[in-house]
Order: sequence, then C-alpha cells, then structure tokens
Amino acid sequence: MTQSPRKKPEELRSHRWYGVKDMRAFGHRSRTAQMGFHRGDYAGKPVIAIINTWSDINPCHTHFKQRVEEVKRGIWQAGGFPVEMPAISLSEPFQKPTTMLYRNLLAMECEELLRSYPADGCVLMGGCDKTTPALMMGAISMDLPAIFMPAGPMLRGDYKGEFLGSGSDTWKYWAELRAGNITEQDWQDVEDGIARSPGHCMTMGTASTMTSAAEVLGFTLPGAASIPAPDSRHAQMATLTGKRIVDMVWEDLKPSDILSARSFDNAVTAVLALGGSTNAIVHLIALARRAGIALDIHRFDELARQTPVLANLRPSGKFLMEDFFYAGGLRALLTQLGDLLDLSQLTCSGRTLGANLEGATVFNDDVIRPRGNPLVAHSGLAVLVGNLAPAGAIIKPAAMEPGLRKHRGPAVVFKDYNDMAARIDDDALEVTKDSVIVLQSAGPQGAPGMPEWGQLPIPRKLLKEGVRDMVRISDARMSGTSYGACVLHVTPESHVGGPLALVRDGDLIELDVDARRIDMLVGDEELARRRAAWQQPAARFTRGYGVLYLKHIQQADTGCDFDFLETERAQTAAGGEPEIH
Repeated sequence: MTQSPRKKPEELRSHRWYGVKDMRAFGHRSRTAQMGFHRGDYAGKPVIAIINTWSDINPCHTHFKQRVEEVKRGIWQAGGFPVEMPAISLSEPFQKPTTMLYRNLLAMECEELLRSYPADGCVLMGGCDKTTPALMMGAISMDLPAIFMPAGPMLRGDYKGEFLGSGSDTWKYWAELRAGNITEQDWQDVEDGIARSPGHCMTMGTASTMTSAAEVLGFTLPGAASIPAPDSRHAQMATLTGKRIVDMVWEDLKPSDILSARSFDNAVTAVLALGGSTNAIVHLIALARRAGIALDIHRFDELARQTPVLANLRPSGKFLMEDFFYAGGLRALLTQLGDLLDLSQLTCSGRTLGANLEGATVFNDDVIRPRGNPLVAHSGLAVLVGNLAPAGAIIKPAAMEPGLRKHRGPAVVFKDYNDMAARIDDDALEVTKDSVIVLQSAGPQGAPGMPEWGQLPIPRKLLKEGVRDMVRISDARMSGTSYGACVLHVTPESHVGGPLALVRDGDLIELDVDARRIDMLVGDEELARRRAAWQQPAARFTRGYGVLYLKHIQQADTGCDFDFLETERAQTAAGGEPEIH
C-alpha cells in the first residue's frame, strides 16, 4: 500500500490548538506554559495522547506508572510531545458485576478524549481483558494514528514445585477443595503463589488472546504481545512504541489504512491457532463493526474448521505465556500457519505482516506445535445453532471432555445467578452427571453486562463422585482461562425472551458439537404455550450509565456494542469535527 506524503507541521491536527494566531491559541499556549513546558517543547511537533488505564485497583497494570514514562521517553526522542491522559481502568478481578458492562464506556471515553483534545496520534496502554478491545474500539472510531502497547502476561505461578496458571488453576483447585481433596492450607498456598508479578493472566485467557489479536491486526509493534510484563524487553518495547507513533503521525498511518476484512480473518485465525478465549468472538465482531467491516460468528466457525490449535497453552494445553515467549512467541506461531494467513496486510510498523515475521523461529515445538502435530486438528471453537439458540451460541471443544461432544440429558434450570449460588451444592438437588445445567438471566441485559458466569460450577455431590465436566448452558460468557463443556453466548438471551427463557427442569437438551447443534427436545405447541405465559423481567437499572447501557446494548452475536457507535468514525475537520472555540 502506498503511503501518503509526510505531513507538514501546519497540517497537524494540534496546530489548530497551538499554531494559529488568535486568542484561543494564546490561551492554549499560556496554559501549557503554566505546566512548565516551553513553546519549543511542542511547537510544530506531533502531540501524542497516551491513554493510560493504570489504577491502584488494577493489578494487571501496576507497572504502567513506569511504562508510561518509557513511552514518553520514546516520544520525546522521536520529536513528539507526549500528553498522558488517564482513562477508566477495567480491572477484571475486582469490577462488578463485570468489566463487560463498562467496555463500551471506556471505548467512548477513549474516543472522546482523542476528539476533544489536541491529539495528533495516540498510544493505547492496556491489556487486562476488556481494556484492549475498548481502547481499540475508541481509536478505530476516531481514526487518528494509533498504536497499542500491551501490558504483557505475568510470570508463571508457583505451588509446591508446580507451575500455576491464573484462572485455570483457580477453578481446578477450587473444585478439589469443594470435593474435600485438598486442605484449606493447600488452598491458601495456591492463593499465595498464583499471581506473583505485574501483568495480566499468563494463561491463554482473554487478555493474551486480545493482545495477540491486536498484534495480528497490526496495532502493535512486532512481537509486543508475547513479552512478559516484568521482562526488561517489555520496557524497551514501550520506548520503541513511543518512537513509532511519532513517525505514524507524520506518515498519517491510521487504523482505517490497516484494517480490512483480510486482517480480521488473520486475527480470527491466530486466535483459533492459539486456542484463544471465546470472548474474542464478541470483541472482534465489535471491532470489525466499528471499522465498517462485516464479521459475524459464522465466519469464526468457517475458519475454525480449517485452523489447527498449535499453541499448547492452558486451558486447552499445559504451558503458560512465559513458556510461549521463550518458545518464540506469537511471531513464531504465525510462521507455522503459512497459507492460512494473508501476509500482505499492512501493520502499524509500516511494513506488512509477512515482513514483521521475518527471522521468527520456534525454539520449542511442544509449546508451539508444527502444523503436522497440532494440539487439536481443527475446531478449537465452534458455533452452535438450534431451537435453543436461533442466533447462535459458542463452545470451546478443545477445552472440554471429548465424551460430551454429543450428549443428551435433562435440564436442571436456575433462573439467575443467585438461584444457582443458593442451590448448586444442596444435596437435595436432583442432578446427575448426565444432567444439563442451565443458567438463565446472565446475558447482556439479564445479568446485566453478560458476566463470566458461563463456567457453571459442578454440584458438590457430583465433585465428590469424581465428576469434573458436565454440559452447562447459559447466555453468559466465560473467562478465557476457564474450561469445560460450557455452551455460552446463547442468543437471543433469556432476558429479552430468547428460547433459553422457556427451558424448564427435566426438558431434554441435546448437544452435538460436530453437527454444530444445540436443541431442547420440546414440542412447538408446548413452547408456544410457555412463550405466551412469559413476562419480560424488570429493567436492571433505573439511573445513570446503566440506563444508557440497557437502552442501546446489542446482543452477543453482533458484538455487544451500543447501537449508536458501531459504524461511526470521527470525521476530519473538513468533514465536521467540532470547531475549537
């Protein structure tokens, strides 16, 4: 792709704030001087907004106080003017009911920060689950030169000489504690050793899935997504990111120059080869729709049927992100995919994806498998349809017991999360290993926010019998660190009258992963009777952001974005960007 000629200083967007000779520009310059900057620090230079999602409540981003200084160093060295702009930090471990409720709020904040201030380009600092898609959604809509700086995974956990993976081993040992197989002291030791450095989850959860997708889409420097957060090479990457964004501004290299249907196919293929999080489906669809590109859940299934899982990473495999980095990282994995990728796609480096992979090598072919010896031959993710999910549902076959791929069993229904929490471990609960556990009211509107409740707990009495996987169905999501035969994202959700709302205890439910079907074996006449009796639940919010959310949130199959945001981009000054007064 031929790039535009380099911009002139008077063509910078920030020139409208700083460079003109009027009273408003006087005010901008005098207030910048008030902050200790001389006119020579910024005059005629690209102003780079650094959108920083650091927070005291976000353990994944604790190193961002230091990393932002390293980003600034790179911007200064390249002749830019850095301006740090804090944004809401979506802390996956702490924010309730779910960070997904606030993903679109961060996306809006990012877009509006970039629109309303004198930014010529931006560095997006994120990594913890929803921060990556949120920042990218805002940047895509604003369409200024943008580069993403991923937080990086934390170091491997440690417990009695064994490596621990965040999330995945939490669920594993919690099940063993509930079954009575480990002690409270064992559980305490897991707690003390599972998260021991800055950085996001070191399993192939949503965080590493989405930062990897960002790299393949062309939003990061080559290799940036795989570097562990505490590694000194991560700090070097931060400085190089700051340097690169300055050149991107002069080149006017924007998201709209990088993103295409083929680049999204590349990202989906990479996610599948990584055994990535099911959450990537919702997020990548939202990103594509922001860019005006058609991407739906069925494209994921089409690509999954031809894409092998090559990353032997938890929860589908056995290794962790630190091992993945030492084995060659994402660049090395992409070299194994060959003809499954379109290597001609442009990236923020100014080079193609193929050029970015030059010299990449696999150093451990058990961690990064060759095409001839995949972890899973294909279909690491699968899209299901049927009378229980007319608009689709998701399952992760690579992370479930193979014997459950085709299963029929009676439903055990919980009307909401509180109902499930109150009854799941009741010894009187009528449930067997063949039952299908169903959770209602856990979708975008029902929960609200579509929390990661989809890895429904196995009843304690079955855990004691040795059961470790069952078919479980909900309109929720699940953590990318989770595993099991969990049917997720059932659409339409139960709260808006989807068929999931009509399931009753004892209804036979049939799952057939190979046929891509999920059905309840209930007659049409009976379903019609139930639908006639169904009543819309009350709205979950009566004030504030929640009211806006419920009014405009879309369903999982279209990315859970707000209906008034998905295809909009900020306009250029000539096309209607707000005047500066």
